[in-house]
Amino acid sequence: MKKLKVIVIGSGVAGLSSASYLAKNGFEVSLLEKNETPGGRARQFSAEGFTFDMGPSWYWMPDVFEKFYNDFGFTTSDFYELKRLEPSYRIINKNAEAVDIPANMQDLEALFEKLEPGSAPKLQKFLKEAAYKYEVGINDLVYKPSLSLLEFADTRLLQGLLKMDVLTSMRSHVKKTVKHVFLQELLEFPVLFLGALPQNTPALYSLMNYADMQLGTWYPMGGMYKFIEAFMKVAHSQGVKTVLHQDVIGFTYNQRKISGVKTSNNYYEADIVVAAGDYHHLEQKVLEPSYRMYSESYWDKRKMAPSCLLYYIGVNKRLKGLLHHNLYFDTDFNLHSKEIYTTPKWPEKPLFYVSAPSVTDASVAPDGMENIFLLIPIAPGLEGDTEAIRESYLNMVLKRIESQTGEHISGNIQYLKTFSVSDFKSDYYAFKGNAYGLANTLDQTAILKPRLKSKKLDNLYFAGQLTVPGPGVPPSIISGKVAANQIVKDFGVKS
Repeated sequence: MKKLKVIVIGSGVAGLSSASYLAKNGFEVSLLEKNETPGGRARQFSAEGFTFDMGPSWYWMPDVFEKFYNDFGFTTSDFYELKRLEPSYRIINKNAEAVDIPANMQDLEALFEKLEPGSAPKLQKFLKEAAYKYEVGINDLVYKPSLSLLEFADTRLLQGLLKMDVLTSMRSHVKKTVKHVFLQELLEFPVLFLGALPQNTPALYSLMNYADMQLGTWYPMGGMYKFIEAFMKVAHSQGVKTVLHQDVIGFTYNQRKISGVKTSNNYYEADIVVAAGDYHHLEQKVLEPSYRMYSESYWDKRKMAPSCLLYYIGVNKRLKGLLHHNLYFDTDFNLHSKEIYTTPKWPEKPLFYVSAPSVTDASVAPDGMENIFLLIPIAPGLEGDTEAIRESYLNMVLKRIESQTGEHISGNIQYLKTFSVSDFKSDYYAFKGNAYGLANTLDQTAILKPRLKSKKLDNLYFAGQLTVPGPGVPPSIISGKVAANQIVKDFGVKS
């Protein structure tokens, strides 16, 4: 029997995941990538002896990666060495003091007790509830394609929803747990990965605290791109064909189906299409208008996760005072939040993040040098992304790092590359130049997200951070699997 041809558009995490599962289930899969290397936002590049991961830098939820590998007969250690970071990360508080967040739970409870006597038992209760949410959320809820409310109408999920705090905000949930402002910010921090303010994020997502504090913060030696290389090996082991430099510019149609995919330099026949690139771009710029499910006004009303200013910096000396992960919460969190979410503007005194992977992994920088990655969250869709703006913010944050660590950096930069709104648009066709996808607010959860399956074309599916289950690397792995499962259900399973 002739295999059905599937074209997967985009070789990011969701695209690699969906392609692998589809090939495993007997489909003939071609993976088309616009750029010169696979990986999407998780690409990597090297320059002057430094190796830079371009996007994701936090390796959380190692169980989700392990489940992916297990599904194909592999395990994580087949591909890379995974190291748990201790401390997990460092937070610079408003007094410019460095507070290390321990990986060891007893040490973490001691930190809570030191700052707020009596808070350790409250943390234990908070994390016990978060563990339940993780179990139900990650193992049940996120694997639903969210095409109908009936998917959630089974006893375990209905009982679980009552304990999931879906209608409570993360902020109010945290404030009931601890009173100390620093501890509140510590517990609220993980939901920032979901692209929304704590007061607008359901307390369901305290499951992220379980991922942070109990499952731990890890790092694949050699860089985050190691997992992309692993995913590519998995895909190729299943027979997936990857073709680079394939910018999709249109489709051919046969009634209610896509019959072919047109790129800037080729044409591919298709029985099924998985759009794992930017959902908005594929729907609004590539599909013919009559086949679009949503209007431009619909997209304009979506609450997007932030964009960001990124700096890849090679420093010609080792730096003291930095861990692998460093969060500079040394200015007003609420002010910066308003400048991202409420009244979008270029921030006055932004919070920012510094990753120094060379602290853990000597292979990513030349001997005696440091590899640092700076990230400043900004509102999506900002105008005025100029070199002058990028330079001014770089100078601003370097001064704060230098003041806090006592290290001189600006005069020791050997390599520098910047990346921001215009680059997200050009490299990934990112809607409004967003970096993380669709914000996980209550009104953009499950069936309220853009649909995984087209209503107007019988063989078009979507995967990635603008559809279910949401932004982040582990959710994107799951998104690819959910899309593949739906296609297997609709078109048949490998015999």
